[in-house]
Amino acid sequence: MVVDSLKAADLLPILRENIVSEVIVYTDEAGQYKNLGKDFAGHDFVRHGAGEYGRGVVHTNTIEGYFSIFKRGMKGTYQHCAKKQLHRYTAEFAFRYSNRIAAGFDDQGRAHLALAGIKGKRLTYRSTNSIG
Repeated sequence: MVVDSLKAADLLPILRENIVSEVIVYTDEAGQYKNLGKDFAGHDFVRHGAGEYGRGVVHTNTIEGYFSIFKRGMKGTYQHCAKKQLHRYTAEFAFRYSNRIAAGFDDQGRAHLALAGIKGKRLTYRSTNSIG
């Protein structure tokens, strides 16, 4: 999701809307996350600034792995995308990350999943206002 601000007042409503309240949320030590425990079953964090990257089940390695792949793809393959299309690029990389070799998928399986997703859909060329 593209956001214009990383302020807690802007992020918290988005998090509340997209995360079920029964979960424990793990983040880094960024200040905008400090009150998440009020809205969710719990909140714990790692202190990257202190050299802590994991403490038992508390880590942000999964999301950081995704962003690493996303950033490499954006710099190496796409190099730029418009803000209004960013959600499409993140969705593509979410698909790639969720269906990577480490998750048990090979190229053929990934292609099969991608092609199954287009069944019954027709892609036409229209103005970008109709796609965005």
